[in-house]
Amino acid sequence: MHKSKLYRQQVEALGGDLQRRFGVEEAIDALKKMPGVKFDQTVEVAFKLGIDPRKSDQTVRGAVPLPRGTGKTVRVAVVADAAKAEEAKAAGADVVGYEDLVQKIKDGFQDFDILIATPDAMKMVRPLGRQLGPRGLMPNPKTGTVTEAVGAAVAEAKAGRAEFRADRGACVHVPFGKVSFEADALKENFEAIVAALVKAKPATAKGTYLISCTLSATMTPGLKINLKELVKAAK
Repeated sequence: MHKSKLYRQQVEALGGDLQRRFGVEEAIDALKKMPGVKFDQTVEVAFKLGIDPRKSDQTVRGAVPLPRGTGKTVRVAVVADAAKAEEAKAAGADVVGYEDLVQKIKDGFQDFDILIATPDAMKMVRPLGRQLGPRGLMPNPKTGTVTEAVGAAVAEAKAGRAEFRADRGACVHVPFGKVSFEADALKENFEAIVAALVKAKPATAKGTYLISCTLSATMTPGLKINLKELVKAAK
């Protein structure tokens, strides 16, 4: 497989060894120092979990507020009525509506990154699975997007939050900032994700839960993290 010149330069910057295990701070520092590209790359963490995703009692899904934000402007839509709609507007929601917003989404409107709904609105929202499902926009109590506390949910979404969900291969991929972030900010966000993931461990999952962890940016190789570092980060 042909590797680009940039990729080869980045591997050389790591001493040519992609199998070594990094400490968290060391990996973040290495990502920030790698030969880069002309845009601000997104930093992502990938985990392999010791779960069986085929079992309904071993799904791993949730959301976590990132203490230092995501570096992205997040557009938030809220399906709520009356006082709850006013609460959402006051918290800074970009789009707020009830039957009108549901119809608008049904007609193809998707100019938002997160959709929040009150529990009573879900009877109208659930049939929108075809529109919302493919983009992962369906509100869900596990991610805090089906809630009566719409103001707090909007504020959290605007400040920056990360949703996580194990795929069929028991892997979780979570973006948590930009290469331009201070190293301390990336580390804080990373630790918040690890703690939330550990908290979301299914009671029925046996054996090692966090099997592997890799940090990367949009255009970089993945850096394997020493698993002992994960245990420290989760505490």
